[in-house]
Amino acid sequence: MYKYLIVAVTLFVSLGSFAQEGTTSPYSFYGLGELKFKGTVENRSMGGISMLSDSIHLNLQNPAGLSRLKLVTYAIGGSYKSNKLATDSQTESLSTGTLDYLAIGIPMGKFAGSFGLLPYTSVGYKLKSSENEENRQYTGSGGVNKVFMALAYSVTPELSLGVDASYNFGKVENTVFIENGLDLSTGRIDNSAISGFNFNFGAQYKTMVSTNLELSSAISFTPKTDLTTENTRELFTILVNPDTGGQVIIDKRDLPVANAAITLPSKLTLGMGIGKPKNWFIGGEYTNLKTSKFSNPTTSNITNVSFKDASSIKFGGYFIPQYNSFSNYWKRVVYKAGIRFEETGLQINGEDINEFGISFGVSLPVGKVFSNVNLGLEVGRRGTKNQGLVQENFFNTFISLSLNDKWFQKKYYD
Repeated sequence: MYKYLIVAVTLFVSLGSFAQEGTTSPYSFYGLGELKFKGTVENRSMGGISMLSDSIHLNLQNPAGLSRLKLVTYAIGGSYKSNKLATDSQTESLSTGTLDYLAIGIPMGKFAGSFGLLPYTSVGYKLKSSENEENRQYTGSGGVNKVFMALAYSVTPELSLGVDASYNFGKVENTVFIENGLDLSTGRIDNSAISGFNFNFGAQYKTMVSTNLELSSAISFTPKTDLTTENTRELFTILVNPDTGGQVIIDKRDLPVANAAITLPSKLTLGMGIGKPKNWFIGGEYTNLKTSKFSNPTTSNITNVSFKDASSIKFGGYFIPQYNSFSNYWKRVVYKAGIRFEETGLQINGEDINEFGISFGVSLPVGKVFSNVNLGLEVGRRGTKNQGLVQENFFNTFISLSLNDKWFQKKYYD
């Protein structure tokens, strides 16, 4: 137990280095950035479905799933994304790696709790535009993280309820630099410090419908909430040496900018699946996100962009050849796959920015208990080349550790 606690404490101490720039997408320019997946590698490898919970893995998407835990569980996961950006005339390949989550779950009889840290949004873009001999360079960085605490309760062996509370915090910086062919160029830096709370409620129901088949269903709901922002704006003028290209800031001014509230939309997720416990499972899930209610005063002046309600459909499952095999290791490996279709709700120049992904993964048992290493990959596409936009073809790889331990064991021998 103690070695796991040391690992967990060490990782929490590194909170300041928790990755925020976990994206290279130009679409992170809009809103609060790219919305990050809130879940474990185990769920992500199955298309991202969240209705599935068991006794040795955390469920970060639906807090009701914590009630299934039988062992203390430590979870840490990261990912590496390779992204190919393409327009009608240009292509560019970029990559980034991030720490995706860090969490601990603790069973307490009919109750179970968890706490942890994960990213909510990520901003990371570099864009250029040219018009009437004026060149503009846009860069952005930062994002919003979540510290959360969750609690679940088993109402009956079949029904469980849960709630999690999250404190959102982070900083987003957006910079624009304007060159017009003259010796003097201008720029602007906008900074927003973001903070606020939100809640997520969940329920799960499992029941045997025959001797071997178990039906699983789940629902989760996140109400609309407001985050506060503390905004600053800085204007600067740069003198450009036409011979050397060197740049010197000759004037810098801070402008007053009013603080504002950012409205985060409500989210509803419904899921259902069927399977044979400890052998196979297949399920589907639908999510609706009221993105049309999203408001961000910082980007409200962009005229060619609008938000509509977002939605997603996900399908996924797993297969275990023989979970209790002692003679063949690979029969105890969990094999996973999934597929997802998403309407992000972002609309640019009249074009919907949609996303599609196919995922695969394995959970590899380690040690003498129920711990495992989870590996996954996903290939997919986001966006379109129409109307001068960017199409992203991405390849994601994931890795996580799910470590299990028993606390408060009574010792019969010293």
